[in-house]
Amino acid sequence: MLTITEIQEILPQEYPFLLIDRILEIEENKRIVAIKNVTMNEHFFTGHFPKEPIMPGVLILEAMAQAAIVLYAKSKHIEKTKVKYYFAKADIKWKSPVLPGDQLRIEIDSEKMLLSGGIMSAKAVVGERVAAVATLGFSVKHLADKKN
Repeated sequence: MLTITEIQEILPQEYPFLLIDRILEIEENKRIVAIKNVTMNEHFFTGHFPKEPIMPGVLILEAMAQAAIVLYAKSKHIEKTKVKYYFAKADIKWKSPVLPGDQLRIEIDSEKMLLSGGIMSAKAVVGERVAAVATLGFSVKHLADKKN
């Protein structure tokens, strides 16, 4: 299990774009389960949509990608400042809306993990209801150590 503070030490994203609240399970090189507590206080509900708030699908996708990055970074023992991550592929199907008050459970399974990137299967669920399923691909750019 990882807390929000530990997640912030791994992910390059910061508020308001940090979309993972806690890691419930992690098995290096294989699987991760994360949660996002969705509240009415989220900044995106102001415009999506007034009087009918729905979490934007692209942010569900981003939450999946962030969980995948945590799995990759923990599996490869990579420091946040040593790499940059880039989306390479996203094949997603949205199944049902995510609303204020929902707890989004994100399940990621590794299909392939290389030094240069990875491919992951992802599922986002609320309770027993599937919100989205996806295949995610990302590349990893390793940054050169800067010498003083």
